[in-house]
Amino acid sequence: MTDPATGADRRANPQLRKIFVEAYDVLQPFFDPANSWAGQTHEHLAHVALHESFPSLSAREVFVLVEAARRVFSTRGKPAAS
Repeated sequence: MTDPATGADRRANPQLRKIFVEAYDVLQPFFDPANSWAGQTHEHLAHVALHESFPSLSAREVFVLVEAARRVFSTRGKPAAS
């Protein structure tokens, strides 16, 4: 995300940006309505799956990636590769 005033990249953690597409692939099934249970996503399991796939991530980094993936999935379904 670019700051409109300065044009600088506002992302604070470039490592998360690097792994986002791979993390999104892990998380996508948890946000897919076809996999919902009683109309609810399995977002709580997404945190566990992501931590298992990327054990070096902190709980905060897992949270950030899950939230970003949730927002991307709700707006477009699949991110573009970077």
